[in-house]
Order: sequence, then C-alpha cells, then structure tokens
Amino acid sequence: MHPNNGSLHPWRFRIVIGMLALCSLAVCWRIVELHVLDEGFLKNQGDKRSVRHVPIPAHRGQITDRNGEPLAVSTPVLTIWANPTQLIKHPDRWPELARELGTDLATFSERLKANADKEFIYLRRRMVPADGEAVMALRVPGVYSIEEYRRFYPAGEVAAHLVGFTNVDEKGQEGIELAYDHWLEGVPGKRQVLQDRRGRLIKDVQVVSNARPGNDLALSIDLRLQYLAHRQLREALQEFEARAGSIVMIDVRTGEVLAMANHPSYNPNNRANLQPDAMRNRALIDVFEPGSTVKPISMSAALATGRWSPRDQVNVYPGTLQIGRYTIRDVSRAPGGVLDLTGILLKSSNVGMSKVAFDVGGPALYETMHAVGFGQYTGLGFPGERVGNLPSFREWRQAETAALSYGYGLSVTTVQLAQAYAILANNGRKVPMSLLRLNEQPAAQQVMPEQVARTIQGMLQEVVEGTGGTHRARVPGYHVGGKSGTARKTASGSRGYQQDAYRSLFAGFAPGSNPRLAIAVVIDEPSKGGYYGGLVAAPVFSGLMSNALRLLNITPDNLNELQQVELPSPERPEGRG
Repeated sequence: MHPNNGSLHPWRFRIVIGMLALCSLAVCWRIVELHVLDEGFLKNQGDKRSVRHVPIPAHRGQITDRNGEPLAVSTPVLTIWANPTQLIKHPDRWPELARELGTDLATFSERLKANADKEFIYLRRRMVPADGEAVMALRVPGVYSIEEYRRFYPAGEVAAHLVGFTNVDEKGQEGIELAYDHWLEGVPGKRQVLQDRRGRLIKDVQVVSNARPGNDLALSIDLRLQYLAHRQLREALQEFEARAGSIVMIDVRTGEVLAMANHPSYNPNNRANLQPDAMRNRALIDVFEPGSTVKPISMSAALATGRWSPRDQVNVYPGTLQIGRYTIRDVSRAPGGVLDLTGILLKSSNVGMSKVAFDVGGPALYETMHAVGFGQYTGLGFPGERVGNLPSFREWRQAETAALSYGYGLSVTTVQLAQAYAILANNGRKVPMSLLRLNEQPAAQQVMPEQVARTIQGMLQEVVEGTGGTHRARVPGYHVGGKSGTARKTASGSRGYQQDAYRSLFAGFAPGSNPRLAIAVVIDEPSKGGYYGGLVAAPVFSGLMSNALRLLNITPDNLNELQQVELPSPERPEGRG
C-alpha cells in the first residue's frame, strides 16, 4: 500500500495552497483598489466615454446706426457635420443626403471617402434653419447638427466699408467688426449631456454655464444720410466715368461722422466674387494732395499774423510766378492783375496764395495745418487708417512754402480734409472725431483764433455765392461756404505726375450763419465731361448737403434767395371730368 501523495510531498501542497491564497488576496486587493481607492479615476474614465460638454452658441452684438437702425445682426443657422467612420457604412443614404445638402453626389462621395478615417468633417455650414432641419429629418446615421449664428448686413454695400464683415466663425475681419471685435463677440455657454459610444444623445444633464451675448454698438452715422451719400457718389461716378470716390460728412459741433461713403463698394452678404480693391475704405486709407482745398487753411495762417485782412490786395500779374526753374501758374486771369485775399480764394490763385505765404513763412503754415489735423491720426481707431504726410523742413525755401500753401507737397485723407473744414466751421474749435454715437457734448479745443475762423467762413461763403464763384455748390435756402480743388495725381513708382489724371475735390459747410455740417467730396480720375473740382465734386456736395439739411430739419438762413412760386388756381381745369 502506497502512502498519500500529499504526505509524501507536503511542501508541494503547501506551495499550491499558498499560491491560491496569494491570488485570492491579489484579486481582493484589486477589487478594493478599483472600488474604493481609485473610484474617482474610474468614474472619470467612464464619464469621458459618456459625459460630454456641448457648447451653447452666443450671438454677436448688434451694430446699429445712431437711430437704432440695424447695420449688422446675427441670425440663427444650422451647421451640418458628419462622422465619416459611421456615414461611410451607409452608401445607400448618400444620394438623398447630397440632394438635401445641395451638393453633387460624385463630389460628396469623393470627399467622404477621402476622410473615411476621420471622425469629424463639416458637410455644410450656416444653413437656413428650415433647410438644416430638412437634412436632419432624413435621420442618416453619422450626420449631426450644430446651432450657430450667421452675420447679416441689412444695409448691404451702402455701409460695407465702415461696418466691415466677419469670417465664417464670426470673428471680425474688416472695419468696425474688426476694431470692436472683443466688444461685439459673445461668450459661448456649456451644457453637460450623456451620449452613447456613437455620439447619440441619451440625456441632457444640466447647463454648466449660460451663453453671454455680445455687446451692442451704436455708430455715429445716420443710415438715411449714408444712403444719400452713397447715391450721390454713385451717380457722380457714373456721370463723369470716374475711377473711384469718397464722401465724409461730420457734425461740426460733436465731431461725429454722420456719413462715410466710398465707391466702388461690395456686398458683405455675398463675397463670392469680391475684389480686394473694392474692400478699401478710401475715405480713411487713400491719401492724396488736397490742392486748392488747403488754401483757406493757409489763408487763416495769414490772418492770424494780424498783418493781413480780407481786403488787402496782392498783385498776381501776369498769372505766373517764377521761382528758379519752378513756375507757378494760375488757371484764371485776375481782372487788372490785382486780387484781394477773398479774391485769391474765389479765383483760386496759386500766385496770389504763394505771395501771401512768402510773407507768412513756412513754419506758420505748418503749425496751422498741423493744428487742424493734417499729418496726424484722427483718433477714430479704424483699422488701417493712414496718417498722410505734412512735411516740416529745417530750412523753408520759397518753392516748398509756395507748394504747401496751395495744397501740394503734403498728403491727407478725405476724413482729415472734412475735419479741417469742420474746425473752420466750428469757429476754430477742434472736437475729437467719433465713429460711435455720443450721448454728451465733447470738450472742444481752440486751435485757431475764433475771429480768424469766422472771417474765413465769410470768405468761403463769398467763394460759393459771389460773382464768378463756385455756383454749383449752392444750396437753395441756405448760405454755404466751401472751396473746390483740382489736384494732379502722382505717378506711382516714379517721380512726377501722371498725364491727364486728376482728383476733383470740394469741401465746405452749411448753414453759413451757424454751421452744423461739414462735407468733403473726392472724385478720383473723372474721364468724361471735365475734371475741375467746381464742375465734378461741387454738385455732389450741393446735392448731399441740400438733402441732409432738410432731413435734419435745420432752419434755412437764406430764404430771400428762394423764388416765390405762385400756386395754381384751385378751380377745375376745363375739359376734365
């Protein structure tokens, strides 16, 4: 009889029992570790596979004009996306899905196959809610939607250069949208949901944080005046077959920009065929030599010396002035070869202005032009604004002094030119310019003697209303002051000027007795019917100013000019039933 194996090898039995005991202890320890010590880790890992945080979209702030008319609004849309790893398994559903998305089936199939290993692709962004819901109603596996917002611009091309636009993610790209992007953009919220492994919603758990919409922004422009400026400028470009143009209207007392129009323009709601040249806000970005529109500023420097008065005379005969190899010429001859200071502005005499400037001196001209805003930023904060150029010489020679006095050798923007005339119209007081609606009257700085500014106002009124003046700038029922200008265009890439290429300009203010509005008009390269500022730009000023004064209910100050119209008899004409 053989003995028991266990008794023959007791150590083997004990080893097996010990190993089984250790395994049992290890399993027990792992159970305790998973359910007690690492409970948080496991719960977190489980949540990562089921709990999701879904963003709650926040709409961008609204941009309005000064009267609350919308210029930029955000409308709800649906963005359709897909998980290709799921959708690739259902090719039988592709035709109807492509049809609802408005996509060619072959293009849709090719794109889906190219991204078959990905878990996210956009199928179509920013769909009209009704169209997006029609796609989701198909219930195609692997197709999902996201609520978003799309920017819409009710004024279209009328205010495009000023308002700007956003990209597909509602980030500001141009204009006010870019300048005030942080103010306008909203803060998305967050919602906690439960999803299965296929991404399908099981339960909406809670709102973690609410969406915060962006802040609204009220601009200084009046959309009614903006439409008028846009129309006047477009008609002028068509009539004179000009290349481009810009208009700026300023409230003289507050410095608010009431209208800013440019051509060519573009539709911010449809930028499929947008040309980069059409996007430029020329009123703030394009710089040019202002020509004779600067003469009133130069004349104010002369009056400020106390040595000159409006009736002082200057001999401009024979209409030319030689300075070394440089010849200054007048376009129109002065009767008798003599002009007073008002006559120099009325006849736009370069020779007369140059002789006055020689007495005043280049430094005085520079200081006066700098005081009215030339050569410096306007403070509007618009992206890409140009400062222009106001030269200052260590030694002022006669040629530089003369050229500066009648608007050559420096460069300005349309906004700077409008601001300079607003200062003249505001009795020499400069107020900060603004593209935002102001609720309080801003503090003004006296940058020009008040009496000098008032004298210039009267001289500019004579320039428009006097014999031989710029009659095309007149506004029926109102006294108007202003000055035209015609400047040759510089040749790009070389020194000198282009042949037969001009800018036509006019800047002025009204009503003459108590100025409220200042307007600057720039027409670039008119090619038909003339190019002088008094012929091309002055009628644009007149049309816009006339409509603006009446629209804003500004009291007429020149009713004597209006003809009395006899009303027809109330009797019924014969032969009519």
